[in-house]
Amino acid sequence: MSELVTGDAVVLGLRPAKLPSRALAVTIDLAVVGAAFVLVSIGLAVATATLDDAALAAVSVASFLLVLVGGPIAVETLSHGRSLGKLACGLRVVRDDGGPIRFRHALVRGAVGVVEILLTLGVVACIASLVSARGRRLGDVFAGTLVVRERVPASRAAAVPPPPPWLVGRFAGLDLSGVPDSLWLAVRQYLTRMHQLDAQVGGAMAERLAGELAGRTGVPVPEGVPAGAYLAAVVNERQARDARRMFAAAQESARESGARESAVRPGGSGESGGAASGWAPVVSGPAAEGFGAGAPGRSADAEGPGRGADDRTSPPAATGFAPPA
Repeated sequence: MSELVTGDAVVLGLRPAKLPSRALAVTIDLAVVGAAFVLVSIGLAVATATLDDAALAAVSVASFLLVLVGGPIAVETLSHGRSLGKLACGLRVVRDDGGPIRFRHALVRGAVGVVEILLTLGVVACIASLVSARGRRLGDVFAGTLVVRERVPASRAAAVPPPPPWLVGRFAGLDLSGVPDSLWLAVRQYLTRMHQLDAQVGGAMAERLAGELAGRTGVPVPEGVPAGAYLAAVVNERQARDARRMFAAAQESARESGARESAVRPGGSGESGGAASGWAPVVSGPAAEGFGAGAPGRSADAEGPGRGADDRTSPPAATGFAPPA
């Protein structure tokens, strides 16, 4: 499956994740983190058996913060928003503009998650996700992040939509030679999946791609033209130019093929034609006599007796046979 990526090589989600998939991902993450916390607690209990109660309480609080809070934060930061549960459910945490999350985003999400997930058993997170139009919990709101789906069936991919009729041919004078293939690929991927993107994420992506494309062509986006329509019109112009080049190349190839065939056809102007080969037919009969008599300084009698007109115009063919001595 081809994936739409940002400049930071992060896959753009197609749609915001809903509560069921997010709840399943959180359950998987909590199961893994809980198992790790139990193992760490047992190991620390054995290692700190000789400590007093205050030291044991400090170690317990530290292990809780490191495993249940610091663990998810570190995993989301290093994996750019893909924990084990989100990986299993095909989800990813991204910024509102579609970019990758950083440590501060994961830190805010993890800190708020302690209250809305761990201390309230996920009740606050579920209510916030149901109320939000994009399924965001409080940690996402404070961190400026969004959990999106990045796993979509391949059958949903569509062709590049055509531009509005009033934009067809408007960008015929653009110089598209400076646009790299990677930018064309990103624009095509956006156009084929623009209707499946979240409205805010898709709008920000279109603005960024339109700005990059305008910078490569040296002509700014016209006033009043939406970014998505501008991208579709420029891609349509490139496709039209490619089609014209292919058609011209096919015509040139057909002309060259026809010229070669006419050059080797019998009776044509090539080497097989009689006029170009230097061959002249032998003339015999009365016409030959007239030809021989008309030559200046020559006559039929000059050739000697016993030789006719045919003998003068064409010598006898060689047979390759020599009589014995």
